Amino acid sequence: MDQLLALDKEDMRTGINSFVHDLSAHKQSGLAWVKGHIKEINEWVDRDGVALLRGLNIVSTNQFSTILETIFQEPLAQYIYRSSPRTALRNNIYTTTEYHADQVILQHNENAYSNCWPMRMGFFCVVPAKTGGNTPLADSRAVYRQLPVALRDKFERLGVMYVRNYGEIDLPWQEVFQTQNKADVEAYCWKNDIIFEWKSDNHLQTRQIRPAVATHPKTGEKVWFNQAHLFHCSSIDNQLPESMRESIGMDNLPRNAYFGDGSDIDASDIATINEVYQSLTFAYQWQRNDIMLLDNMLYTHGREAYTGTRKVLVGMAKAAYG
Repeated sequence: MDQLLALDKEDMRTGINSFVHDLSAHKQSGLAWVKGHIKEINEWVDRDGVALLRGLNIVSTNQFSTILETIFQEPLAQYIYRSSPRTALRNNIYTTTEYHADQVILQHNENAYSNCWPMRMGFFCVVPAKTGGNTPLADSRAVYRQLPVALRDKFERLGVMYVRNYGEIDLPWQEVFQTQNKADVEAYCWKNDIIFEWKSDNHLQTRQIRPAVATHPKTGEKVWFNQAHLFHCSSIDNQLPESMRESIGMDNLPRNAYFGDGSDIDASDIATINEVYQSLTFAYQWQRNDIMLLDNMLYTHGREAYTGTRKVLVGMAKAAYG
């Protein structure tokens, strides 16, 4: 149990030590071991929603991508319609979000703001941070259950509208959509039910209305599945000086979230959501060569602030649509 943090909440963490699979006794290469245990690994993720493979011998980023493709039984997905800065490596492996080391990345399900998201994610710890830098997790089913019923029902009834302005303050549209061609952006938006408007030659605004709650396709369980708390103007990673807010106007903030009918979400509601996430969050201390596999609908992930050098990579697969 020394691998777990915040163990003062044992009742919220029953059985999570069983998510750690110590494979250090196996002397063969990490890829060779994975090839012989594909079914078993996938059963772990199907059963628990998360599996931490510890002690494998992995020698390169390329080997990591091959390991994920072997487990997922398909090529890794390209990351388009991005919400955070990251660097693409070979074979659709990416760095995790490149925010400053002193920033915390809140819990989230990857691409829950979109109508297409990966069902499977794989993280690879190349270099653990000197302090902090872990990837906390939270059970999306438990988040749904523990939110105040009135608040949860309102979100479930109305959904979430995500508003984004691409430009100098946030990511440029060229990086988000991975193209220099406006026609490609418009085609993507039309295909994915995203309302778009070119405010000026290089200022794009998009609006997309998505459900706040989803049903897991295999387990049939309801999960809290949205990023209202990340996009909302009150969120930590969207803080702007008041003078800047006043000068650019609320409609031009880099990103914001509303209820699906366009009405405001109160900052106190966002605080409540973040408190529930915090109460359910747990983390494993990253070790070099750790691979963590997630069911992206059953578990959220985030990032602790850290010191020193940290390098954690990610690959995604098994696209789902909704």
